[in-house]
Amino acid sequence: AKNPDKQLRPASITKIMTAIIAIESNKLDDIITVDQSILKSYGSGIYIQVGEEISLRDLVYGLMLRSGNDAALMISSYISGSEKDFVKRMNEKAKELGMNNTTFVNSSGLDNTDSGNYSTAYDMGLLMSYAMKNNDFRTITGTKKHIVKTNYKTYSWTNKNKI
Repeated sequence: AKNPDKQLRPASITKIMTAIIAIESNKLDDIITVDQSILKSYGSGIYIQVGEEISLRDLVYGLMLRSGNDAALMISSYISGSEKDFVKRMNEKAKELGMNNTTFVNSSGLDNTDSGNYSTAYDMGLLMSYAMKNNDFRTITGTKKHIVKTNYKTYSWTNKNKI
């Protein structure tokens, strides 16, 4: 390993933790009405709209296949009531997994300042090893194309990641 404990900004690999917390909530089949929390989203997105009805499972697909920052915000809002409370859960899970050099400050990994969102290659390895033991995570991240129908529109998402 080269610099396995060097702290860096984890960027979108933060979404692995967001996905795991969503999956482990046992609410994947819940239908969510998209709320105002997504209006704070910027960067990559799945372009959901306030009032749209979508399952938590489909939000996780959008999070992982399309790196949807709006999906990350909606997941955190639905699971914990706010992104701030969701981030507390992320950091608790990180400690539980032995990720001792990681601090999350948001559910998407977006950083446009030195916000304190950091991790190490070693810690992210721990997280990915844990995530890959989860059948839903493997299915979602291994999907090449996913079609979603909501009350507003139909989406067709292809995996942006190399599989």
